[in-house]
Amino acid sequence: MVGIVLVSHTLDLAESLARYLVLLGKPEVPVVPVGGDGGYGGATGSAVLAGIVKANRGDGVVVLGDLGGSVLTARHVIEQEPTCPYAVIADAPFVEGAVAAAMVGGSGASLKSVLTAAEGTRHATKLPQSIDTAPRQP
Repeated sequence: MVGIVLVSHTLDLAESLARYLVLLGKPEVPVVPVGGDGGYGGATGSAVLAGIVKANRGDGVVVLGDLGGSVLTARHVIEQEPTCPYAVIADAPFVEGAVAAAMVGGSGASLKSVLTAAEGTRHATKLPQSIDTAPRQP
């Protein structure tokens, strides 16, 4: 099964999202939250690497980051660590991408399918085009 690593600047955010994925009915998907202490530093490279290793069940790992720094840290780890050829970074929104990855991953899908599902959320709209989003006058 494909694992998922949630990399956030704050561990609380990553842990909350991981709990949400369990609530959605996907407790079998290996989801590992990784994060910093809420300061400016964010998640460390060693914490990201440990998360990737922990999430790997042999079918690969999809990594999702909350903000640019998290993605850059994960990217650096994956590019520099020879033991991570099975990890890929999803260019996807943190929450929506994680939900899609868990739903597809829970079916036993391939790494490519899980990554595609996560990245497919990039262009999802939250409001139909017919809804006027302009501010209303009092």
